Amino acid sequence: MQLITSPEAWAALLTLTALEIVLGIDNVIFLSVIVSRIPPAQAKRARQIGLLLALVFRILLLSILVWLIGLTQPVITIRNVALSWRDIILIGGGLFLIAKATHEIHGEVEAREAETDDKPSASAFFWVIVQIIVIDLVFSLDSIITAIGMAQDIEIMIAAVVIACAIMYLSSGPVARFVAEHPTTKMLALAFLVLIGVALVADGFKFHIPRGYIYFAIAFSAAVEAFNVMAKRNRKKVAS
Repeated sequence: MQLITSPEAWAALLTLTALEIVLGIDNVIFLSVIVSRIPPAQAKRARQIGLLLALVFRILLLSILVWLIGLTQPVITIRNVALSWRDIILIGGGLFLIAKATHEIHGEVEAREAETDDKPSASAFFWVIVQIIVIDLVFSLDSIITAIGMAQDIEIMIAAVVIACAIMYLSSGPVARFVAEHPTTKMLALAFLVLIGVALVADGFKFHIPRGYIYFAIAFSAAVEAFNVMAKRNRKKVAS
């Protein structure tokens, strides 16, 4: 009851929820790109499983706060840079994102056939889920460590995470459909993933790139692409 009636608690909840939603943009972009390679019915299931896992990982990590705080303690030093387990996970996750996005960009440029035409759908679905689990772990870790630094009450943290995951779920469908319907936006999303991967690696090596710059670049590029999509649609109307 004290939290419900506390203005400070509500302010912390709103601030943390907004931050979790912003941090979740990366997750939604990755999900939208990765599920575009499988049939629509499976893509919906993969999105649901992926976002459910994101929620489970975040709540699970919140329940072991002491272990999480320990992840920020240095475990290895490379060229006078002390790296913690958190840094190592961020570097690994960033490299995974860069490699995955580069592989997909190469496939788009080479105009390869969709993987689902040549491979069994069950196998494709399995590997999509594996990749979602890997990246969910990375984004969950960064998100929860941020939550620990911003709020003191675990109830507020869990509430913010649940609200943010619900909004991610509602937005993931429209984003995925838009990416599937407009192939040029997929290339843009893949470029975003490379940018996000570079930011994660930089964070791991103690070189913080302000997220405001990254999200501004994403928003600006998305706005330009939206105008491009509208212009293309209008040209088709005029031609018809």
